[in-house]
Amino acid sequence: MNNKAVFNALGRILVLLAFTMLVPLLVALYYHEPLKPFIVSILITLLAGLLLTRIKSSVEWQQKEALAIVALTWLSAAIFGAIPFLFEGISFIDAVFETMSGFTSTGSSILVDIEALSRSLLFWRSFNSWLGGMGIIVLFIAILPKLGVAGRQLFRAEAPGPTEDKLKPRIKDTAKILWALYIVISAFEIVALDLAGMSLYDAVTHTFACMACGGFSTYNAGIEAFHSPLIEFILTFFMFAAGANFALYYRAIFIDKNFLLKDEEFRTYTFILLGFAGLLTLVLYKDMEFSLFNSFRYAIFQITSIMTATGFASTDFNQWTDSAKVLVFAVMFIGGCAGSTGGGPKVVRFLLVLKYARRELFKVIHPRLIKPIKFNNKAVPDDVLQSILSFIVIYILVFIFSAMLLTLLGVDMVSSATASIATLGNIGPGFNVVGPMANFASLPPLGKIILINNMWVGRLEVYTVLVLFTSDFWHS
Repeated sequence: MNNKAVFNALGRILVLLAFTMLVPLLVALYYHEPLKPFIVSILITLLAGLLLTRIKSSVEWQQKEALAIVALTWLSAAIFGAIPFLFEGISFIDAVFETMSGFTSTGSSILVDIEALSRSLLFWRSFNSWLGGMGIIVLFIAILPKLGVAGRQLFRAEAPGPTEDKLKPRIKDTAKILWALYIVISAFEIVALDLAGMSLYDAVTHTFACMACGGFSTYNAGIEAFHSPLIEFILTFFMFAAGANFALYYRAIFIDKNFLLKDEEFRTYTFILLGFAGLLTLVLYKDMEFSLFNSFRYAIFQITSIMTATGFASTDFNQWTDSAKVLVFAVMFIGGCAGSTGGGPKVVRFLLVLKYARRELFKVIHPRLIKPIKFNNKAVPDDVLQSILSFIVIYILVFIFSAMLLTLLGVDMVSSATASIATLGNIGPGFNVVGPMANFASLPPLGKIILINNMWVGRLEVYTVLVLFTSDFWHS
């Protein structure tokens, strides 16, 4: 392991993080709020970054260094990003929980009274969610020059999905395109929400949370506070958009306008989402006695929110019947598309596992059958399938292990299970004590540390973080 290269890269990223803190500082200045929390945070983060950049290394990065840089970047961002929260009297563990939830676009919160906090701090909370949505490392690659092969290794270590989706030969150009699309779609959403009746501040902060599939709101009641079906439908549309592969948008605009419909993952994503929304509509209409309009309104919003791992809540679905809640719980294990800002295992993995299971079933009947598994009319290599299967196994084991630990700490089983998958899948709310209108504040400190690790592991898709805890990684 080339530690000097890791520290140098981490230092440059911390310098970039310090500059992003200037944005909430300006918001604090505009609203005449205390500037000290952000000035101190900027100085500490900048100083730490500059000290680390003084550690020079002429050796080119390898895959191990890239994995370490990506994993430590997200951990460092959560720690340094937590500094402004400390000025509000929030404990260190709670502050790191909140910022890890933000940067990983999880949306789980320990805040009991959100509206009591300053506007600038809530802006920072949503803004770090937006930064983490497309990826801190992707931003780093897009801005900093001369990364070359090292940039590609970093991109692959952070990118959501089983394979790298390259738009241009140079990974720097791909990163720029992805961030440009992200910014443009975010701008459209801000305008739409503003026209729908949100204040500009609310439109910006909720857009940050929506486009990142993060789910943070500036209100205790979440999206329910607006009492607006129009706002809910606008958010539903943009959550759906954020949960799809951003690379497809580029190809649909510049290569083939039908690219979205031709993509197998996008079609499956749409089919699953609409299918679950339809089922939930019927359940709410039948069991909860909502009107047909409200049944559809709540169903399409919550299924989109949970499946894309956004975590917004337009109503307290913790009060729904078990038949309704089980549909919401089910989509927690699917997630958005690869290359999206959505969390979860991703639709492409879910689809390929089903295809693999189907092939194995047929091989029982036809043992000599040789039939490649295809995705978008291309054969999927066996090493990719093996990687997906091992990912699913490890993902489920982490979910079970963390849920079991929470239960041993005294948290009820339903809360433990849903808190575990909600943080591992970067979803946000669960059920019972961690429901959509509740928070994670009542969990014991050790339980919060477990869930902080869940968010970190889930956002970087298991391997990037867990590999750090193997002796072979450091000694090979």
